[in-house]
Amino acid sequence: MNEQTQPATVRVFIALAPPDDAKDELAGELRPAYDTHPHVRWNRIEDWHITLAFLGELPAETVPLLRRPLAALAADHQPPRLALRGSGTFDDRVLWSGIDGDLDALHMLAADVRTAVKSCGVALEGRPLCPHLTLARVRRGDLTSAAEIAEGLAGFTGRRWPAERLHLVGSNAGRGRGPIHYRDIEAWPLG
Repeated sequence: MNEQTQPATVRVFIALAPPDDAKDELAGELRPAYDTHPHVRWNRIEDWHITLAFLGELPAETVPLLRRPLAALAADHQPPRLALRGSGTFDDRVLWSGIDGDLDALHMLAADVRTAVKSCGVALEGRPLCPHLTLARVRRGDLTSAAEIAEGLAGFTGRRWPAERLHLVGSNAGRGRGPIHYRDIEAWPLG
């Protein structure tokens, strides 16, 4: 194995992804904000996801240990029916879209994911699940842009869709100055 091409650690999270048409629907609502707020750092639409468990930096050899328990867990859960709805901010800097629909099933899935991850020896932060989809980040000192955009999306309700796959995702966050990119390490059908 070439150590220069294989990092010793991988930044990992487990997530659900809205289907393309649901993302397109929200992107259409956001289009005016893309023009009025060009200085905002928008997340790539293809990377939009709902994080169920953030695992952080893991040793690369730990990641394969997650595959079997996550595959079994995905097979045991029916796809929750979800929708993108409304918007808000975290700390005036992070713009997000809310999640609506079968939230009980979503919380049960997230709890089971976290249990499976812990059973693999991976420590998790004890933060409660706050289902959302991160859309953008604003620069430090910009105290108005995220709130202005969130206000414009407050009445948005997207169509419902089944979350069909559980995704184990790796990211390059913290590995350079460029934009964050995500890649599926693996994904399993729900149900």
